[in-house]
Amino acid sequence: MKRQGALIEKIAEIDNLYLAWIKAKKGKQNKPSVVLFEQNIEHNLLSMQNDLLSGNIDVGNYNYFKIYDPKERTICAASFPERVLHHAIMAICANRFEKNLIDNTFATRKNKGTYAALDKAKKNAKKYKWVAKLDVKKYFDNINHFILNQNLTKLFKDPFVLSIFDKIIRTYETKTEVGLPIGNLTSQYFANYYLSKADHYAQEHLKVGSYIRYMDDILIFENNKNDLQVKVQKFINFVKKELELEFKPIIITKTSKGVNFLGYKIYPYLVKLNKRSKKRFIEKFKEYESNLKHGYWTQREYQEHILPLFAFVMYADTLELRKNIIGHS
Repeated sequence: MKRQGALIEKIAEIDNLYLAWIKAKKGKQNKPSVVLFEQNIEHNLLSMQNDLLSGNIDVGNYNYFKIYDPKERTICAASFPERVLHHAIMAICANRFEKNLIDNTFATRKNKGTYAALDKAKKNAKKYKWVAKLDVKKYFDNINHFILNQNLTKLFKDPFVLSIFDKIIRTYETKTEVGLPIGNLTSQYFANYYLSKADHYAQEHLKVGSYIRYMDDILIFENNKNDLQVKVQKFINFVKKELELEFKPIIITKTSKGVNFLGYKIYPYLVKLNKRSKKRFIEKFKEYESNLKHGYWTQREYQEHILPLFAFVMYADTLELRKNIIGHS
């Protein structure tokens, strides 16, 4: 595979940094940190350019907070200048990550995403009799820095870019040289790439019936249960040895009985919300209605929240649920 070099100059071009600033401030124009950065935009971008070319980047300035939807997670929100930096890097480097990924991995990619992954899962549920559901234990928290850096050298030749990657990776750890921060744009790309070695192993070496991955959620399909069990065990062993990751208890079931995936339960000819998603929809709908009713939100703010919520549930067979919820509001 041809490797890319001399990328740092492209990343540091003022036009690229300017576009990165535009992307980073989207939806955040009124935040104090964004306003402050914009007040001296030319100086700030030139300073970032010098930092990139010298390798003296300022990273790891995180604001930590917890979210509990759908489960407890620690989010690391980078400072605004660092967000600009991440966008500038990935504007140039994303294509190299993209070229290494198999077609059936769907997170952090243009023209892919959640619903494309679900569409693929629906087609596979009709085609195959058996499916295995795999989910990595605390994925971001268990990504090994050394292994990630070693794998990145297979994609990138430019030592300055690799050095910057290493500095960003080392800004966070859950234990010695392990873990990526949830919330960074760079983390999304690093984490998606980290499992690509396993993707290729499943498709090209194990030759599984069909394989789908959305970040660390994986489905493997086969028509023969024994074949599936053997291949899944080999896959688990490979991931443990090569990537030092472990999975939560594996679920192997008939596709006719449905499989949980990305908040839904996928059947050959039906899609339902899973229990957690159904509960979340009801709670969020009531919360949003209350915010509008009591004047905490404007009509526009309400629509910005309620429309994505309904888009999520409308992918599944939820007509009766929606009628009941709206009817009682």
